Amino acid sequence: MIYDIFILGMADPSAGGQGGSLSQTLLMVGVLFAIFYFLLIRPQKKQQEKHKQMVESLKKGDKVITTGGIYGVIANVKDKTFIIKVDDNTKIEVARSCISTILVKKDQPDSPEENGKKEKE
Repeated sequence: MIYDIFILGMADPSAGGQGGSLSQTLLMVGVLFAIFYFLLIRPQKKQQEKHKQMVESLKKGDKVITTGGIYGVIANVKDKTFIIKVDDNTKIEVARSCISTILVKKDQPDSPEENGKKEKE
């Protein structure tokens, strides 16, 4: 019903003049911007901030996965990169932004079973 009134008001130039049409258009643009902000821009900014905090909290010994799917352990932390130990004799240097997931932090146990064993002792 509101849609019909909006279309009829836009189609009939004698219904409200040009001033009403411009204000309606600006209002619709504002509403669309608000929708895009709350559905797209704001959640993406939160996700970026969460990733930034996660990367800043990484330290030597944390097990991670890179965006390329490489599993490894952080061997060294530099200003803009990490040195990741992939195998016994293999280390690679990756950008900080390429870390996608933390598997296990150094101060956490590797598995829930180990956590239970440590609590019993």
